[in-house]
Amino acid sequence: MRAVIPVAGIGTRLKPHTYTTPKVLLNVGGKPMLGHILEKLLEEKVYKATFVIGHLGDQIKDYVKKEYPSIKADFIEQKKMDGLGHAIYTAIPTFDDKEIFIILGDTVFDVYLKDVFKDKQSALGVKKVDDPSRFGVAVLENGYINKLVEKPTTPISNLALVGLYYIANSDALVKSLNNLIKKDIRTKGELQLTDALQMMLDDGEKIKTFDVNGWYDCGKPETLLSTNRFLLDQKSVTKKFENVVVNPPVFIAEDAKIENSVIGPYATIDKGCIIKESVIKNSIVGTNSQVSKAMLNGSIIGNNTIVKGAFKKLNIGDSTEIDFY
Repeated sequence: MRAVIPVAGIGTRLKPHTYTTPKVLLNVGGKPMLGHILEKLLEEKVYKATFVIGHLGDQIKDYVKKEYPSIKADFIEQKKMDGLGHAIYTAIPTFDDKEIFIILGDTVFDVYLKDVFKDKQSALGVKKVDDPSRFGVAVLENGYINKLVEKPTTPISNLALVGLYYIANSDALVKSLNNLIKKDIRTKGELQLTDALQMMLDDGEKIKTFDVNGWYDCGKPETLLSTNRFLLDQKSVTKKFENVVVNPPVFIAEDAKIENSVIGPYATIDKGCIIKESVIKNSIVGTNSQVSKAMLNGSIIGNNTIVKGAFKKLNIGDSTEIDFY
């Protein structure tokens, strides 16, 4: 099986962080969100993956090659942001397996994938939501998907597609994607994967759904922090420091240096950080950043950043220095 992971998005809602770091490499729960996805794939013995890259794609290449050398990785550039259907279309030259598993790169999920893969039956991950107008949705009939609609203006289903697509017959998907591009079929101005999947249904392909209760979006600051809280609840990582109070759950990198501070709950302190005389909770502090004499709550601090002498809520990007007097 080959995984296909679209990671070309700019991450507009996570600016200023995404000016310098791809969205999928932002730290959440102790590692980049892409790392959580790749470890889930390795658990299921999926060793081949196609990454559809764009904005700051070289950083994604470097990360995957360095941290996950056991994955046979292919990188395809999506030169034009023209929808998810177009992103998957650009990956077609790498399809060398009958089975394809598509995962959106900014989604952390908690699903027992063995149950999804074992029947060799195409299936899409869904979750019941209150506002289906923000998602593609699935309409079921006799246990199978009858219809897919991208961001419906009139509610026809509350089963939202959450970015996990297991395709047991990649040839059928390729045929539909080629038709999508050839006929330039667009919904809301973009080439949508849901339209290609609908073509598969119209051609007689059987597609089921599987429930994804553990689905965590990382697309904007508040959801990034809520996902951070979820992940820390699953696994807290810390060590002892003198004159430091640690309130778990937290993630504190092994080489982080902390003095005279209170850390947590729900704080992620990344590699190379130096924290002094501060209180940090419900926040993420990026690689090689320094925080001193500050109180942070609900904050996201980028990499290589210095925050001094303030009690504020911050959302600042990489390579920034802020000094409050």
